[in-house]
Amino acid sequence: MTERPDELKRLAAALRAATPEPDAQARARALEAAMKAFDAQGKAQAVRQTKRRPHWVARIFGGLNMPTLSLRPALLGGTSLAVIALAVVLVQNPEFYRNRPAPAPERLETPVAEPKPAETPATRVAPAATPADESAADMPAPGQLRLRVDSEVELDPARLLAERPKAAPPLARVLPQTERAEAPPAPAPLARMLPARPDAGAELSPPAENRDRFESAPDNPLKVTAEEPVSTFSIDVDTASYAWVRRALNEGRMPEPEAVRIEELINYFPYAYPRPESREVPFSTSVSLMPTPWNPGTMLMQIGIQGYDLAPAERPDANLVFLIDTSGSMDAPDKLPLLLNAFRLLLGELRPTDQVAIVAYAGSAGVVLEPTPASEKAKILAALSRLHAGGGTAGGEGILAAYALAEAMKAEGETTRVILATDGDFNIGVSDPEALTRLIAEKRDSGVFLSVLGFGEGNYNDALMQRLAQNGNGQAAYIDTLGEARKVLVEGVAGSLFPIAKDVKIQVEFNPATVAEYRLIGYETRALRREDFANDAVDAGEIGAGHSVTAIYEITPVDSPARLTEDLRYAPSAQTTTPGDTGDELAFVKLRYKLPDESESRLITRPVTPADRSDSTEARFAAAVAGFGELLKHSPYTGDLGYADIRRLARDALGEDPYGYRAEFLGLVRLAETLSGLDRR
Repeated sequence: MTERPDELKRLAAALRAATPEPDAQARARALEAAMKAFDAQGKAQAVRQTKRRPHWVARIFGGLNMPTLSLRPALLGGTSLAVIALAVVLVQNPEFYRNRPAPAPERLETPVAEPKPAETPATRVAPAATPADESAADMPAPGQLRLRVDSEVELDPARLLAERPKAAPPLARVLPQTERAEAPPAPAPLARMLPARPDAGAELSPPAENRDRFESAPDNPLKVTAEEPVSTFSIDVDTASYAWVRRALNEGRMPEPEAVRIEELINYFPYAYPRPESREVPFSTSVSLMPTPWNPGTMLMQIGIQGYDLAPAERPDANLVFLIDTSGSMDAPDKLPLLLNAFRLLLGELRPTDQVAIVAYAGSAGVVLEPTPASEKAKILAALSRLHAGGGTAGGEGILAAYALAEAMKAEGETTRVILATDGDFNIGVSDPEALTRLIAEKRDSGVFLSVLGFGEGNYNDALMQRLAQNGNGQAAYIDTLGEARKVLVEGVAGSLFPIAKDVKIQVEFNPATVAEYRLIGYETRALRREDFANDAVDAGEIGAGHSVTAIYEITPVDSPARLTEDLRYAPSAQTTTPGDTGDELAFVKLRYKLPDESESRLITRPVTPADRSDSTEARFAAAVAGFGELLKHSPYTGDLGYADIRRLARDALGEDPYGYRAEFLGLVRLAETLSGLDRR
């Protein structure tokens, strides 16, 4: 204890030599504070007995970051020494307890604009804290150290001197950024200097969830004629699957197998079938037989139906309701903008006496345009141009509103149709597929037909749109380009708008004496029960003016080594003759249909014989398209068939191709051949 006064003197001397002399007022305040703290020593929790805590002490001790050691309150001598040391430090450096940083002892080499005291936080002096404002007093001023006082502290004078705070930082380090002098900016990283790539964000974002939905149906199985000789199905003139397959291949990916409906690929193309002569019998039927390109020993039996084409003068007036999906899911270039352009093309094909109304639906449904003559094109185009995407998808409410408007427009001898344009994402109101199907079926009986145009991908509900079109006596098409919109709504406007028959069904009875096995290629979602064929209450497909329908069976003769099944031990022997002396007939084709304004069906029949053998261009091209669909669906019945075989078959059977659709098909086959090779690597 005798040496400590000498150590304290040396410490005070060193501190006086290191810092400038403080002013008298600062010295007085520091000594007064130190004496008050000294008088409080020896009492339990002396520091906490005062109404206002000495926050300047807390700042000093916390900033020094000194370890807490055991200090007994009874050791008044050691405590006194610590308090006196603190007083000396405060006297020599009053900036510790002032609520502002010390002025800079040096000048900057770069001149700095002098900040205004009223606007610069660095030059503002905080008012003394009051007991009611202890939280503000706890905050250290800029540039100062925060110190914490523990209840028991032992100070080392040598360490106190060594850890004495350095001189205040230069002014530029204390001033806010906006008050600093303009200095040359630091070089920016290279990534900040280069312009951002448009797709840079896409690389960091996870891929969008694919919510495209297709109705999955197992491929038609091989049937044994002796056990199940009758095949029944509804015709299909839809083309949506072909357009979807084309889009997928052009985007560099193989289409989903469940998205491939082979009958829609085949029926995408027109065929040179014989034309019917009148509207009273609006169909002609033709059958051809040819060897199966991928399976020697079997034959392809192709059934072709050609519908009567209406001349422009024969077309009735059309009442059309454009039912347009304007929900948020339609906000994409290949959705609502393409949709509106498609309707603009259709508008150019209408006659002045036709009528157009527009219903849009998003969060709710509403009439955008009341029934308007097609001659007022400017008014209709203006209504289309006001549409934009946003909100949910109240598809059910939109359908109800559109049907109500269509029924009000309907007149005797005219065609009334709702054209639904959507991606199929119905998520508000009536959205259950079964409920929507029942709704459409009920409205179908009123004489209002429904066609569906699908748009976009990533959220495309093909399964729902197929159901709606099938139950609404209408056609389903997928619009992926403006060229496809032209094909459907301009070149095929008569077929799209003017029906010549409804509830069209096909039933084929095979002769077990000549045909051992058969299978229908495609039409999985159009299958009907045998008893449905003669039941006029069962709905089936619609055919528009000029439409053609193609169906292909692969059949196996009874004496062919290509048979996949054997006769059963207890099966009845196949009849060699049938009533009516059918002889060598292979099958008997029946076609049932209703005229658009009738409720009773009519029947057309035709036998199939070896005389129907044909190796025509139309038959070979249809076979090439069927084989292409089989490969896309990974059919087990194609043997060694490859895309190169399909390409050669189609190339030699292009025939007349005024719009280039068959040539485009060749390009798709080449793409599929390349992409399938990549998938196998």
